[in-house]
Amino acid sequence: METALWLDQVTIRLLKQQDLPPLEWEGEFTHFRRVYADAFERARTGRSILWVAEFTGPDQLPGSHLTNGIIGQLFVQLTCDRPELADGIHKGYIYAFRVKPFFRGGGLGTRMLKIAETDLKQRGFKTVTLNVAQVNQDARRLYERLGYHVVASDPGRWSYPDEKGYWRFVEEPAWRMEKPF
Repeated sequence: METALWLDQVTIRLLKQQDLPPLEWEGEFTHFRRVYADAFERARTGRSILWVAEFTGPDQLPGSHLTNGIIGQLFVQLTCDRPELADGIHKGYIYAFRVKPFFRGGGLGTRMLKIAETDLKQRGFKTVTLNVAQVNQDARRLYERLGYHVVASDPGRWSYPDEKGYWRFVEEPAWRMEKPF
């Protein structure tokens, strides 16, 4: 796959507090507002690392209605209550990984994963884990191409408070994948 020309106009960096509203992607992910705020607090206390991809090209990309701003995100938990995902010492967990549809297939996801993996290696971690929805074959192919392999199935049951404080319950069967360093 050839790298997209716009990729040189993307900066991958750590999330700042002012990036939280753009993570809602013009209302598509407003229901995750509290989830993002909690993730940011975990990052402030050293339990997570939050990466964003920011398009800094022309005011508007030719052939798109998209403009400058956050076009991707990738969160890493260093520790969590499920040590099979992240144990704070050897294993880190990638989650909330998404790229805006227009920017998929051009190498951005690969670049983001490699940056997160390099950071984990520098911190002394030996393995990275992630869950991919069983219906998301495109993402699974990407992960396998980058050296991840399925180690287990996961029922994908979780819950979160939405932006209004109502609890939402999710069931998204997934494959747990790992990549050793």
